[in-house]
Amino acid sequence: MQITMSPYYGTPDFSALVQEGGARGDIDPVSVADLLRNAFVYPPHSIYQGVKLVTFGFCPGDDMHTAPKFRFKFRNAGEVPERVSEERDWVGLYHRLLCEAVSRSCARMRSPWLLQSGGKDSTTLAIAIADARPDAVCITYLGGREENETDSATHVATALGLRHETLVCDPGRAYDRYLAVARRMPLLTADFALLSYVDLATEIAARGGDGMIDGLGADSYFGTPMNRQQWLLARLARGLRLPGWLAELPLVERSFELCFVLGTLQMNPIERVFPGSRFTDAEVDELFGRGISRQSRQRLELFKEEIASATTSWEWRDMSMSIAGSAGAFAKGLYTASALGLDAAYPFCDRDLREWIHHEVPRYQKVDPTTKVNKLLIRSHIATRFRELPYVQRKGSFRFDLCGLAAARFDRVRDFADQARDLLPGAPRWLDRNRRRLDNKYHASKFYLLAIVLPWLVERAVAPVAVPERMVEAHGRELVGA
Repeated sequence: MQITMSPYYGTPDFSALVQEGGARGDIDPVSVADLLRNAFVYPPHSIYQGVKLVTFGFCPGDDMHTAPKFRFKFRNAGEVPERVSEERDWVGLYHRLLCEAVSRSCARMRSPWLLQSGGKDSTTLAIAIADARPDAVCITYLGGREENETDSATHVATALGLRHETLVCDPGRAYDRYLAVARRMPLLTADFALLSYVDLATEIAARGGDGMIDGLGADSYFGTPMNRQQWLLARLARGLRLPGWLAELPLVERSFELCFVLGTLQMNPIERVFPGSRFTDAEVDELFGRGISRQSRQRLELFKEEIASATTSWEWRDMSMSIAGSAGAFAKGLYTASALGLDAAYPFCDRDLREWIHHEVPRYQKVDPTTKVNKLLIRSHIATRFRELPYVQRKGSFRFDLCGLAAARFDRVRDFADQARDLLPGAPRWLDRNRRRLDNKYHASKFYLLAIVLPWLVERAVAPVAVPERMVEAHGRELVGA
């Protein structure tokens, strides 16, 4: 089975996976290792053996089982074209194309809700939505103490005449909502905003909404300059294999920064680009009770040639991030929407809009080469309606209270660990050993990954096929009933 799964390619069809009695293969243990190492399954693989995904960068016409080839679609984003022969009303053209993208992507929705973070992408979308879909409702998720997007989001919605709602993160409620829909999720990702999306989507459905509008998709073709911190982290990622007890030392275990550095030292530079703190290779092998992390890391080889051809540091980062974007960032919304019977719209993925920006909009409308400020066209569009917005200093859209989840639902996750011993025999031991450390976000991030993965596996009660190590990458195509 092969599923085209990217908003850049259109709306994915999961019907073969979600229908009663639908064909579902055995759970792929290497994909479970992917989730624990990186919070998503490396494309074109999926959580199931024999089910492959065509994400953006792969060609839908290729066979993902035998000959997948990755090619980044937005080469030199933010850099070309350098000059244009005539000046145009770039902001006016952008507004028109964005309105058309909103109309097309939301055509099936009777009651759309915009996931409004209070930042640039959701604000420019709100401006277009006020013209194209003024019936839309804006909703902002307040996920942690470091956030204060609500003021910005409320100000934008009110000024545009749009209804605005706020949902405050309750980690226990969000997790219970996830457990209620986990069985209906067609596939699995462990993106760090997945529970936020489930919480939001459940709320939207309960309030009569039938679709979510998401502002993902613009970074890849506008260009995202690499800042100094990102550059340093990439240099710090050395692929070392350090003993796990280092992060459990008395002076280290309580420090997020020290634990994060230790985790980074054990990562590949490309995998360090992916968001969040995750299990190290040694920890993944401990969870499985056998060596499997190497097979997960091997899946990165498919992308290395293309990434190595990057002409700038920011293109290198955009290429790397596109892997996680397809299999994690987009997947969380697509899987959640499918589970709750909602539509998911991604206007920034609209073909006409994205191709126009990538191929026609000049560099000076995308990235300032001196200050490295990006999305200048979006900023100019916002300035047509708002003189100044109360953007937050450290905005993180749809953050989730990781430590709060560990405090609220540890026992529940520990029970799931007992039920999943056949696949992850080391999970109960890891949870017991680290329970007192889960007030540190570094360790709580790993708890989050187990909290997502374990119940999904238990719900399906499908044991993975015992495949010899040398054959794990060569999955057969035959599917069996769950």
